[in-house]
Amino acid sequence: MNAPDRPLIIGLTGSIGMGKSTVAAMFEHAGVPIFDADAEVRAMQGPGGELLDQIEAAFPGSTGPDGINREALGGQVFADKEKLARLEAIVHPAVAQKRAQFLADNADAPLVLFDIPLLFERGGHEAVDMVVVVSAPAEVQRERVLARPGMTPDKFEHILGLQIPDAKKRELADHIIDTGASLAETEEQVLALVAKLRAQAAQRGE
Repeated sequence: MNAPDRPLIIGLTGSIGMGKSTVAAMFEHAGVPIFDADAEVRAMQGPGGELLDQIEAAFPGSTGPDGINREALGGQVFADKEKLARLEAIVHPAVAQKRAQFLADNADAPLVLFDIPLLFERGGHEAVDMVVVVSAPAEVQRERVLARPGMTPDKFEHILGLQIPDAKKRELADHIIDTGASLAETEEQVLALVAKLRAQAAQRGE
């Protein structure tokens, strides 16, 4: 039996308020290593983060002792495509390097999961073996999001407008986790899927 040259890569995504972070934690609890791109970016841009010097050099006054000053940086890059591209040219290669290191560190795992909120919007689905979409009924989603501090119906609609509709994500998904039910039922779905994908990963090595 030959071991596959790398783990089976799962891309996890879902629109705002669908419960993606909760489901990602369930995958992690089931023993699947997780790469959270957003968390990596926050760490690299936080206090003492490795990207601060580069970002400060490109955007003077945008960092401080607490890391990135989001307001100051946003003021410089907002509505300026050239500056936004310059920022992305700093951040994206660094994330890609972290992702490559994560894969190297977990080369022996049968499965790994990439937690990517804008998986379809940014074309990340091309870099994974399969896509799992986290979904819930629209009224459940709306209730969850509007319960967040500082959220308004207008903000919610604006965010939805930037994301591919849930129905389209469900169409494009290889697997769907329904979070409209209880946490226990959601976890049952996750555990069943992990068992199924581990079996698939084992077949790859035969």
